[in-house]
Amino acid sequence: MKYVYLLQSTPFPEKRYVGLSSNVEKRLNAHNQGQSPHTAKFKPWKLITYVAFSNESKALEFERYLKSGSGRAFANRRFWVS
Repeated sequence: MKYVYLLQSTPFPEKRYVGLSSNVEKRLNAHNQGQSPHTAKFKPWKLITYVAFSNESKALEFERYLKSGSGRAFANRRFWVS
């Protein structure tokens, strides 16, 4: 399984991150330990939601969509905590 996950910074709630992993818990721990240069300065992160895919190409497609303009608008309406 591949998972598209959405994270939100606890101290900086306006900072959000969308990623792809086969192990969400392990990846969240890596973000919170500062192992990703894109997210290290905004840790700790909390998991908002994730979507599971059995098809890796569909997971990649959905991740790309959530990072697009219309995908960000969709995520703002459906996923993110205000």
